[in-house]
Amino acid sequence: MEIKIRSYQIKDAQAILEIINYNILNATALYDYEPRTLENQVAILEEKLSKGFPVVVATEEETVVGFGYYSEFRFREAYKFTVEHSVYAHPNHIGKGIGKLILENLIDLAKAQKLHTMIGVIDAENQSSIEFHKKFGFEIVGTIKESGFKFNRWLHSVFMQKML
Repeated sequence: MEIKIRSYQIKDAQAILEIINYNILNATALYDYEPRTLENQVAILEEKLSKGFPVVVATEEETVVGFGYYSEFRFREAYKFTVEHSVYAHPNHIGKGIGKLILENLIDLAKAQKLHTMIGVIDAENQSSIEFHKKFGFEIVGTIKESGFKFNRWLHSVFMQKML
């Protein structure tokens, strides 16, 4: 079955929420503790769109199987050409190339917006995500040790960067 990438629509919010909440409860991909509400998730996505940042979804037969976006890296004017991205696939659809299609699309969109660099912040335990990003030309540029605390242990944040 073919995976398609398209722009986010409000009807996608519930599926995105399920993917996010799965990661909050079961993984260190997000350092949040509490599941989000639909209203909260919609507000987060709408804020990104209102600032001119893309939110994209991956679909398989019209079912949302992944999503991604980028937005500000930091909130100072001089960082306006640097964005931080996030890519998620539904846990039942890992290994289908969804993340690859989403990240390729986000890189193309960032180049079209004349951005200069993309940053990924990845939990150090997530070696598969680190290797995945290396395939797209991201390089490890630093690690912040014990920057997060989740599941009763300290977590290290790996910063990866791709020059566009």
